[in-house]
Amino acid sequence: MLLIKLLTNGLLSKILNNSKPSHLHNILLMKIKTASFVTSNTDVSKCPSDQLLEYAFIGRSNVGKSSLINMLTNHKGLAKTSNKPGKTQLINHFIINKEWFLVDLPGYGYAKVSKKIRNDFQGLIYNYFQQRQQLVCTFVLIDSRHEAQQIDLEFMQYLGENGVPFCIIFTKSDKLNQSQLPKNIDNYIKQMLQYWETMPTYFISSAVDKNGKEDILKFIGNVNVDLQKQTK
Repeated sequence: MLLIKLLTNGLLSKILNNSKPSHLHNILLMKIKTASFVTSNTDVSKCPSDQLLEYAFIGRSNVGKSSLINMLTNHKGLAKTSNKPGKTQLINHFIINKEWFLVDLPGYGYAKVSKKIRNDFQGLIYNYFQQRQQLVCTFVLIDSRHEAQQIDLEFMQYLGENGVPFCIIFTKSDKLNQSQLPKNIDNYIKQMLQYWETMPTYFISSAVDKNGKEDILKFIGNVNVDLQKQTK
């Protein structure tokens, strides 16, 4: 499969870098016309066998993942939202425009679930990253209101060490005023640069005012187009 070769020879990293928000001004916004649930699994081997590109979304519990997915897809009830953190316990596949998969991964780091469930979550997540060869990019969701959390930093370090391409989405930007938001982002970047040579591609979003929606969808659309060119 050519996508595997792109992942291993570094071409995918170049494509992701060329799709940063600052490079997307002339790219048409990808319109999501259809978004539908496909399947949920606790076994990665039972995930869809279709060789469609996948974009995974993951973050600590209560980071606003379901709300973000619903906002991006224009589908209020696509991903189930809950007042109980840790509710997502399955790998959920949604097919978008009948062209690519949006994957809702279990949240991590929720202390009130049992140790066994927490370990099961971690095993499921890590198996997904090791086995899903069609995974193009993982969006790691970070609550923009808070300082850098060690569990997030360690998770992104795991992704980097294992060659899993990822971007960061800072969520809930509507909860901060115009002066506090950039300060929080700048502080987070400083924390990241203690571990990374360069800051990974990041987006600032809000499921309430739809901030970041266009940039995230342009990013995905641009990557899809570039990967299609590589496979011809």
